[in-house]
Amino acid sequence: MSLRFKLLLIALSTLALPLAGWLFVRQMEQLLRQGQEQTLIATANALAQSLDVLGVPLPPTGSALYVHRAPGRMVVDGYDDDWKMLAPFAQKLGPANDPAKLSVLLCDDEAWVYLYARVRDATRDRVDANDPRAAFADHLTLTLRRGDLTRRYLIASAGPGHFDALTLGDASDNALPTIVEGVWQEDGSGYRVELRLPRAQMPDRLGLTVFDSAAPMPDSSDTLPLLHDSHALSAQLNRIVPDGMRVRLISDEGWVLGAAGKLADTAGTRGARRRWLEGFVYRSLIAPQASQSANFAPSLPRLDATEVWQALSGVVATAWHRGNADGDVVLAAAVPLQANGEVHGALLLERTSATLPLLTNRALLSLGGASLLALIIAGAILFAFASVLSLRIRRLRNAAERAVRAGGRSDVALPLTESRDELGDLARSFSRLLDESAAYTDYLRTLASKLSHELHTPLAIVKSSLENLDHQSLPADARPYVARARDGAERLGAIVRAMSQASRMERAIASAEPEDFDLAAVVRGCVESYRPLVAPRRLDAELPLDPVPMHGAPELIAQALDKLVDNARSFAPESGWIRITLTAIHGGARIAVANSGPPLPPALQDRLFDSLVSVRDAGARGETPHLGFGLFVVRLIAQAHRGSASARNLHDGSGVEFVLELRGVPRRPLAG
Repeated sequence: MSLRFKLLLIALSTLALPLAGWLFVRQMEQLLRQGQEQTLIATANALAQSLDVLGVPLPPTGSALYVHRAPGRMVVDGYDDDWKMLAPFAQKLGPANDPAKLSVLLCDDEAWVYLYARVRDATRDRVDANDPRAAFADHLTLTLRRGDLTRRYLIASAGPGHFDALTLGDASDNALPTIVEGVWQEDGSGYRVELRLPRAQMPDRLGLTVFDSAAPMPDSSDTLPLLHDSHALSAQLNRIVPDGMRVRLISDEGWVLGAAGKLADTAGTRGARRRWLEGFVYRSLIAPQASQSANFAPSLPRLDATEVWQALSGVVATAWHRGNADGDVVLAAAVPLQANGEVHGALLLERTSATLPLLTNRALLSLGGASLLALIIAGAILFAFASVLSLRIRRLRNAAERAVRAGGRSDVALPLTESRDELGDLARSFSRLLDESAAYTDYLRTLASKLSHELHTPLAIVKSSLENLDHQSLPADARPYVARARDGAERLGAIVRAMSQASRMERAIASAEPEDFDLAAVVRGCVESYRPLVAPRRLDAELPLDPVPMHGAPELIAQALDKLVDNARSFAPESGWIRITLTAIHGGARIAVANSGPPLPPALQDRLFDSLVSVRDAGARGETPHLGFGLFVVRLIAQAHRGSASARNLHDGSGVEFVLELRGVPRRPLAG
C-alpha cells in the first residue's frame, strides 16, 4: 500500500465531522419537535376546554354501536357485497362465551338506516317468525329504544328470502317502526340478515341478540347507544379549529364522532422533485421513527393508532406521520376528554409541519456541503503532503542506490542531509553508512596493490633461498619438500603478479584517453582473434552491419571483452558454445557474452563483479589461481564508460550471460 493511499485513508477520519454534525442536527430536530409538540398539546387542551364552553356533550362511555356512512347505494338482499368496505369495522355482539358468533354492521344514508348481521351457526332449526315454534327455533331478537320507548322484534325465517319480523309487546307508538322487513340468507357456516329502518324513526339505542336452538339461552333486552359521525358536532368543531389544522372527536372505543378543519397544503411551495428528495432525506436520516400515516387517514371511521389509545387511557400523546405532500410531516396530538375522573373520549388535533423538515434539511445540506469541502481540502492537503514526502523519499532512495552501485562512492552528496526533520536524520545516517562503506571499499580496492607491494620482497627472499638450496647438497628425501616449496612460491608469485596487474589496470583506466571509434569494428576484430583460442568450442557472433559509434577507450573495451571471453571459455565445456552479441541501444551499446555451462548461484549474481569474488572453485579447471579480479576490472571499465556490468542465468537453463551496457566516456569541454 503506497504512502499516498495510506494518508488518503487517514483523511477519511474527517468523516467524523459530518457524523458529529448529523448527530447535532438530529438533536436540534428533536428539540424543535418537542417545542412544536408542547405547543400543539396546549392548543388541543384549549380546544377540549372550548367544547365545554360550547355545550358539546361528551361521548358516552362503555360499549356502543357505530353507524357508518353508507359507502354507496345499498341494496337489501342479504349479501355482503355492499358492506365489503365496512367489513374491517364489524362489531362483535355474540354471547360472552363466543363473541364471534354474531357480528353487526350499521350504516345510514339520507333516507334509511341499514343493519347487516352475520350469525355463525352450522345447525339447522329454521321456522318463520309467525310460527308458534319461532321462540324455540333459531332467531334474532332486535331491540330498538328511543328515550323511554322500547320495541322488540323476533326475526326468523324458514328459508332464504324476505322475512317479516314479529313484533313483541305493544306496537301502538309510531315513534318507532312497527314493521321491520329484510332478507334472510344462509350458507354452510350460518345465516345472514340484512334489513333497513326509516332514518326518521332512527332509535337512540339498539340491541341485537342471537338464539341458537342447539344451545338455547334466554333473549336479552340490553341495548347499546348508537354513535355516528355527527354533522352538527362537526359544525361546532369547525367553529373552534384553527386554520391549517384538523380536529377529530373520538369516543372511548376509538370511533370518530366529529371532524373539522383541513391541513395546510404546501404542495406549491417547492418543486416536486426537490420535495421528494427532502422528504426522503428527512425520513431516512433524521426522523426514521415516524408513524404510519394510514393510521391517521381522515376517511377512517375508527382510529387504531397507539397514540390514540394512549390518550383514551388518560395520558396525553403525540405522533409524527407523513403528510399528503412529499417532504411534509404531520404532528398529531391526542388529549383525553375527562369528566368526574372518567375518560369519555379523546380530542385529536393535527397540523402539517413543512418548516421543520425544510429547516432540518437545510441544516443537513449545509453540513454536508461544509463536510464535503473540508474532506476535499483535507484530502488535497494530505495528497500534496504525501506527494512531496514520496518525492523526497524517492530522491533519497535513488541517491542511495546510485551510491551502492558505485561501491559507496557518489559524485554528489545525498539529498536532504540539511533537513531538520526525520528524513534529514535518515539521510545523515545513510551518508555516514555510505562513507563507512566507501572507506571499506577503497581499502579492498587498494588491498591488492598493498599486498603485492608488501609480498614482493619476502617472496624474492624465498625464491633466492630456494635457488641457493638447489646448489647445496641435500639429502634425497629433502628434495621433494624443496620442490613443493618452489611450486608454492611460483603460485604465490602468480597471485602477486595478478594483484599487481589489477592495480595497474585501475591506473590505466583512470589515465586512458577517450576517442571516437566504431565499436562494431572493435568487437568484430576481437571475435576473429578468439576463434582459435576457444576451439573446439563453437563461437557464434551477432554483430550489426552498420557502425556503432562510441566515445571511449577501445583498448579498455577490448580488454573487458577478453576477460569475459576467457571467463566463458573456462566454464564452457569443449563441446559447448560461446555467443557474442552487440546491439545498439539508445545512447550507447550493449555487449552480451553468453556461454553454455553450469548456472550461477543466485546469491552471487549481484556480487560477481566485486573484488576478490570468484566461483571457479565450483566450475573452473586448471591450476592457475583466480582471485576474482577479472570481472572486477570489467565493472571498472563499464563504469568508466558510464555503463554497468551484470550477469544472469539464461531462461532455458543452458548457461549464463554477461552483459555490458556502455554509454561512452563523457566528452571534456574544449578549453576556451
